[in-house]
Amino acid sequence: MSTTATPEASSTPSTSPGDPATQPPASVSFAEAFRFWLKLGFISFGGPAGQIAIMHTELVERRRWISEQRFLHALNYCMLLPGPEAQQLATYIGWLMHRTWGGIVAGALFVLPSLFILIALSWIYLRFGDVPLVAGLFFGLKPAVTALVLHAAHRIGTRALKNRWMWGIAAASFIAIFAFDTPFPAIVLAAGLIGHLGARRWPQVFALGGGHGSAKASYGPALIDDHTPTPAHARFSRSHLGRVLGVGLGLWALAMAVLVAVDGLQGTLTQMGWFFTKAALLTFGGAYAVLPYVYQGAVDTHQWLSGPQMIDGLALGETTPGPLIMVVAFVGFVGGWLKQALGPDALFLGGALAATVVTFFTFLPSFVFILAGGPVVEATHGKLGFTAPLSAITAAVVGVILNLAMFFAYHVLWPQGFGGRFDGLSALICAGAALALFRFKVGVLPLLGACAAIGLAAHWLVPLVR
Repeated sequence: MSTTATPEASSTPSTSPGDPATQPPASVSFAEAFRFWLKLGFISFGGPAGQIAIMHTELVERRRWISEQRFLHALNYCMLLPGPEAQQLATYIGWLMHRTWGGIVAGALFVLPSLFILIALSWIYLRFGDVPLVAGLFFGLKPAVTALVLHAAHRIGTRALKNRWMWGIAAASFIAIFAFDTPFPAIVLAAGLIGHLGARRWPQVFALGGGHGSAKASYGPALIDDHTPTPAHARFSRSHLGRVLGVGLGLWALAMAVLVAVDGLQGTLTQMGWFFTKAALLTFGGAYAVLPYVYQGAVDTHQWLSGPQMIDGLALGETTPGPLIMVVAFVGFVGGWLKQALGPDALFLGGALAATVVTFFTFLPSFVFILAGGPVVEATHGKLGFTAPLSAITAAVVGVILNLAMFFAYHVLWPQGFGGRFDGLSALICAGAALALFRFKVGVLPLLGACAAIGLAAHWLVPLVR
């Protein structure tokens, strides 16, 4: 294992006049990189956009470990893969700098702090959820989460729905899941097939809209610069590809075998491992895209938790560092607790083990995609035959997320069902949160903090007024 990241060839990129940085930074030791990735795991708030912005500021602008162009190239690659792109970007850069173990450490430290925090918060939620303080906080958070999901549909839609064909795919996916309860994997498969076939006849319809653009800024010479040759370990090799795929599949099979031996084929932990393996392969378009599938399986099929608990989990996921898809750790903890995965006398340990199992199976494919598929996917980047199915899938995801927003709104605004009362206060909080997001571009954490405070105040004041 290499312990330092060094350029393999000298390069002389241009710098702006007056730029004080005229020499690339010194080699970065594995220990120094480890400390940075650990810090990143605790400060990576703000969803994918915020996390990518933090990495750009730290790695491109301030530390100059990697150039703008190489950073964007890695980001565009990660955007083509299923899974959390920010975590995969960290894995990619760690791998580029310090080989396999560098990627594993960078990706794991991006996730582990969030896992520990969510285990603690999930325990507090289940143990003290009926306490007025906690109930008040979630009363304000639930409408905010509804607004956030609606805003996510709008944000992804503005990028993906570039013509009437894409609008049609989004509308069809919404109707399929809303009216016919079509499984999410079937929608993804159909959309990918449409993109694959449509690109041959109407290539202009399915062309990507430029991704993340090209590099324009220069922050001085970087350790891994624009013209630094690709390191030997990052070049395509069939033996390396086979080795990484073999290790990845072996780890998956070993973990599943242990779960089957301990918990049985129909046990809660085994079913979680299998279900979240499938979920990990369907996360095109970010965490919001896979949440409908997680809801279908976790709430409807396996009944690991209820619909309102799913909304509460998303609220917790929004307020913790790490990828938003870490909400699956909450799903695992609640399911392991309620299903008594380790028996009635070990509820916390059962929940913590289930959260760990879910996290392992959710993120294992992401490491395999980067460590094994990086050189392969880089060679196909920008080719329409590869990207067209992803364009169609992203369009379909917009309709699926819109359905998720409607589901959340139903549970928040009519907590007892359509036959019960309409919650006007929750509607006001939801409308205010939507206005803050769409009109004033308020950040996620300030928005959630304000809504939680409003919910807490309302929970205390409303009974006094009545």
